[in-house]
Amino acid sequence: MQRKKDRIDALAATAGAGSDIPDAGHVSESGGLSLIGSAWLRLRRNPVFLIGAAITLAFVLLAIFAPLIAPHSGTANPLISQVTTNDPIPKPQSGYPLGGDNQGRDLLSRLILGSRQTLIVGVLATLAGLTGGLVLGTIAGSFGGRVDTVVMRIVDVMLSLPSLLLALAVATLFGQPSQWTLIIAISVVQIPIFARLLRGSMLSQRSSDHVLAARALGVKRGPITFRHMLPNSLGPVLVQATLVLAVSIIEAASLSFLGLGNPDDSSPEWGQMLGKAQDLFDIEPHIAFWPAGCIVVVAFGFTLMGESLREALDPRNRR
Repeated sequence: MQRKKDRIDALAATAGAGSDIPDAGHVSESGGLSLIGSAWLRLRRNPVFLIGAAITLAFVLLAIFAPLIAPHSGTANPLISQVTTNDPIPKPQSGYPLGGDNQGRDLLSRLILGSRQTLIVGVLATLAGLTGGLVLGTIAGSFGGRVDTVVMRIVDVMLSLPSLLLALAVATLFGQPSQWTLIIAISVVQIPIFARLLRGSMLSQRSSDHVLAARALGVKRGPITFRHMLPNSLGPVLVQATLVLAVSIIEAASLSFLGLGNPDDSSPEWGQMLGKAQDLFDIEPHIAFWPAGCIVVVAFGFTLMGESLREALDPRNRR
C-alpha cells in the first residue's frame, strides 16, 4: 500500500511540474465555426448554389444597368416599316438579333428593360409580404393563447385558397390595374406563408432556456420578444424569402399575362410581353418563347439558391 501511495504521489508531483501528461481541464484555443461560417463553407462547394447565385446575380445586374445595356429604346419603333399584314413580326437581322415585335420595337431591348420591372415587382411584393407576415407571426408567437388562435385561423383561411386565385381576387378589387395593384395582390398572398413560418419558429423559442431564464428574472414581454425570440427566429423566414421571390416573379407574370398588371407597355415587363404575344403565337412563337424563357430561368435561379441556403442553414435538411 505504501509503495502504491508513493507512486501516486510521484505522478501527481510530476503532473504539477508540467510534464507531458495533458491537463484534463485544458480547453483548446483552436477557433470553431459559427453557423453562418459553416453554411458558407458548404455553399461555396455546392454547385447547385453556385449556379443559382450566378443566375440571380446576372439577373440583378441586368435589371440595375438595363438602360445602359439595352441597345435601343424600349418605346422607339425603328422596324415599323417591316411590319406588314402578311408578316407582322420583323425577322432577326443585323443590329436586332431577336428581331422586333408587331409594333416594330426591338425585342432584345424590351427584354432587357423588362427585367427591371420584373425585379421591382418581385422584390417589393416579397418585402411587403415579409413585413405583413412578420407582424402577424410576431403577434401570434409572442402572445399565444386566444390571440394566436385568431391570427392562425385567418392565416389558415388564406392558405386554404390557391395562391394565384387569391392574388387574382385581390387584383380585381382595384378598378384600374397598375404596377402597384400587382404588388399589393402578390404581397397579400405571401403574408400567411411568412406568418405561419415565423410563428412556428417563435413558439419553439418560447420554451428555450434563455427565454425561460429571462422570464424568471422578470423581463417584460416586449424585450423578450424583440431581443430574444424574434432575432433567433428570423433565419428560416429570410431563407424562405428567397424562395418566395421566385414565386412572386411567376405570379406577377401570370397576372400581367391575364391583363391585371401595368397596362402601359411603354414600360415593358416579361409577363406583359408574354400576354401581348399570345395573339401572334401561331404565326411567330418565338416572340412568346423569349419572355417565357427569361421568367423560367430567373425563377429557377432563385429556387436553386433558396433551397441550397435552407439546406446549409438547417442541419436537419443536410444530406
